[in-house]
Amino acid sequence: MSTQKLRTPKGLMWLRDQVHTQDQNLILYQMTRLRQLFCAIWTECVWLIASATNSQTKFIISDHPVTVYNRRCGPRSDWCRGHNDPDIHLNATHTIFPLSLDRILILTNLSWVRNPYQSPVKARPNPNFFRSAMFKMLEIQSERELDEQEVREINFIIKSRAHRYVAAGEEEWLYPEKHVSKSEWARFGHGYLLMPDPRSLTFTREIIMGFKDGTSTAFDEYGRRPWDPDYKQHEKDAPDEFHTFEKFRGEFARLFGQYRRGRSFQMGHLDPEKDSDYLHNYYLNIGKRK
Repeated sequence: MSTQKLRTPKGLMWLRDQVHTQDQNLILYQMTRLRQLFCAIWTECVWLIASATNSQTKFIISDHPVTVYNRRCGPRSDWCRGHNDPDIHLNATHTIFPLSLDRILILTNLSWVRNPYQSPVKARPNPNFFRSAMFKMLEIQSERELDEQEVREINFIIKSRAHRYVAAGEEEWLYPEKHVSKSEWARFGHGYLLMPDPRSLTFTREIIMGFKDGTSTAFDEYGRRPWDPDYKQHEKDAPDEFHTFEKFRGEFARLFGQYRRGRSFQMGHLDPEKDSDYLHNYYLNIGKRK
């Protein structure tokens, strides 16, 4: 995906501006050297695989298939001028990548899931691209079923961020603007169209590893290491971040009801499809209280 984001015409024009050269051979060299540029940030995102099985409209594809969306950065904003996209390390930037006609991968910064009330265009904690990161496969969310309007809104985003070409299985799918307006850009899905379900996400995500030789290492949830002076720095702000996370869980329950919009593995099994009345009321109450 990281290579794919760079090797399109739009990606190469963006890279040209970053390395300050017009030399095509040098740009291609930098593309191969920086092909893993986005991997650390995406590794620490919350991953969601959503489905369009229940929609007659399916996903389209563009000539810039690794698409980013930030609800603050509409198609006419300075962030989206020409070949530019909102940076993936901005809090509210989602990355979307169609996997097939019926499946799409959505990556969301953890800082945005924990606090969607902060600035959408502020950088997430530890936005450094060039570092190692640890991926937790069991926390990938799945079982998200999109309705037809949601698929059209995603197609509208893909088409709006394309460079020149889009393609689809049926001609009608190429025109999501018949059903979606640019004026609704920030309000798709109540503003949470691409958001994973916070109820299927644990707050504690630090990873600690031990090795046979007795040594150990760790990653905090934002990828910082024990020797980093900012390691677990966010814990100083944890009360605020924890309360915004709880408030968002309550808001999500109020907006979308008892059925989960994404499920991950917790304690060896998949989260329940539907919250119990007790749990649902708990989320509603904490949403009011915080």
